[in-house]
Amino acid sequence: MTAPTHGSCHCGTVQFEVRLEDGIATAGRCTCSLCARRGAVTVSAPLDGITYLAGEDRLTLYQFGTRTAEHYFCSICGIYTHHRRRSNPDQIGVNLACLDGHTPFLPELPVSDGQRHSKDTGVERQAGRLIFIPEGEAP
Repeated sequence: MTAPTHGSCHCGTVQFEVRLEDGIATAGRCTCSLCARRGAVTVSAPLDGITYLAGEDRLTLYQFGTRTAEHYFCSICGIYTHHRRRSNPDQIGVNLACLDGHTPFLPELPVSDGQRHSKDTGVERQAGRLIFIPEGEAP
């Protein structure tokens, strides 16, 4: 478990600290219908690893499908901050872009197959890898 990291939404209304399970080593994306449109990179934390410093009452909950996952957004600026995972309800996925000192533009990310979710199939699948090559660097 890492030391708490400060995070916030875009407008700063929602402020929190989160204890990540393994820093950004758990960073990844998903192909489910919401994640594909949202495009966020998430990192893992235990369900009790988040502490709200401000704005918890300004979070809006969105659920769909099985209504197991709980996706939270700032009701002011609309930024997705985190979600309680369907694949592991004892864990949250935190939007890496909301964490101070971090960027979602990592060199390479695993992409999990959320269209054929492990809770539906019994098998965890990786759909692919996302690669970011900064302009001016050789591929």
